[in-house]
Amino acid sequence: MRTRTGWGVAAAVGGLLVAGCGGGGDGADGSAADGGAAGFPVRVTDCEGSATSFSAAPRKIVTSNAAALELLLRLGAGDRVVGTGFPPGKGTLPGALGARADDVKVLSRSVIPKEKLLGSGAELYIDTFASMGGMGGGMGDAPTPEEYKAVGMKHIYLKSTACAQGRKGPVTDLSAVERDITSLGAVTGNRSTAAELVDGMRTKLAAVRTAVRGVPERKRPTYFFFDYDAGTKQPTAVCNRQVGHAVITLAGARNVFASCDGAFKQVGWEDVVAKNPDWIQLGVRNRGSAAANEKAFDEARKWLENNPATKGLRAVQRGKFLRVGSEATTIAGVSNADTVVRIAKTLYPGKVR
Repeated sequence: MRTRTGWGVAAAVGGLLVAGCGGGGDGADGSAADGGAAGFPVRVTDCEGSATSFSAAPRKIVTSNAAALELLLRLGAGDRVVGTGFPPGKGTLPGALGARADDVKVLSRSVIPKEKLLGSGAELYIDTFASMGGMGGGMGDAPTPEEYKAVGMKHIYLKSTACAQGRKGPVTDLSAVERDITSLGAVTGNRSTAAELVDGMRTKLAAVRTAVRGVPERKRPTYFFFDYDAGTKQPTAVCNRQVGHAVITLAGARNVFASCDGAFKQVGWEDVVAKNPDWIQLGVRNRGSAAANEKAFDEARKWLENNPATKGLRAVQRGKFLRVGSEATTIAGVSNADTVVRIAKTLYPGKVR
C-alpha cells in the first residue's frame, strides 16, 4: 500500500480536518484603508471571519507547506520566506521557481513542530491547514493565539484549502484560489503581481469555457482522479469541496465522486467500479525528474490494468488515461488553471488550443 506523501498531505489532511466555513466571498480579505502607505493597512480573515491586520508587509515568513511557498515565490516575495514545512519535492516547481524553493530552509518534512515554528523568528505564518478552533486550530500540536502573540507572529490561512471541508456547496470554480492570491499579494505588498497572476488564470479558463460550453452536461465524459500515492488498498476520492473537483469540472468533465460532500474521502474499489469512469487521471506526486515521473505513471497504469477489481473498467479497457501530476490538480495555486487546460485538451482534442 502506498501512502500520501509530501505537500499533497497538506491539502488532503487540511481538507479533512476543517468543518463549518462558508464558501462565499471573503469579505474584507485583501482590503486596504484609503490613504494607507503602499496599500496598507491590510485586513484578512480566516474561515470563521476573525480578522488579522497588517500595517506593513512582513519581512520574515514561514509557510506550512509548498502551496503557500509557491504562491509567495510567484508573487515575488520568496526572499522573505525563512522556513517551510512540507517542502516541494525536487522538480515539482519549474525552473527558477524550483531553484528558489531549494534555497528555503526546511523546518520540517511534515507539520512544523510548535517549538520550531515559534522559535523561527518569523513575523507571519501562512497556514494551509484547518482554520477552526474546535478542531485544535490546525494540524498537530498547534500554537495558541496567545503563543503566537507572545513571539510577535501573525497567523493567516490559505482559505481555498483550509476552509474546503466546511463549504456550503460544491466548489466549481477557482475563485477561492484567486482570492488567496489576491490576499497574499495585498499582505506582501505585491498587489500588481497578484492581479497579473489572477488575470493569467482567468484568460486560460475563459478559453476552455468557450471551447466546451456547447457540450451538454450529460454528454461530458465521466472522470476519476486516481490518487496513486494515497494508497491502492482503499482509494481516496476527490470530493466536491476540493479544488481538484473544480479543476475537473472546469475542464469539461464530470467527477464521478461529485456527490461526495467534503474534500477527500476514502471509498471502496466497488464504488469506483460502479461509477465506471470514461477517463482516469493517474495522480502521482512529482518524483524529481521526467524519467522518474513517467515510471510512476507507468506503475499507476499497470496497477489498474492488473488489479482484478479495476482491469475491466471502461477507461482501463480503452486506455483512457491522463498523465497529469497530483500537485497541480489538488493543491491550490496558479497551476490549477494550467491543469484545466491540459485535461480539456485531452478530453476535447481540437477544441481547446
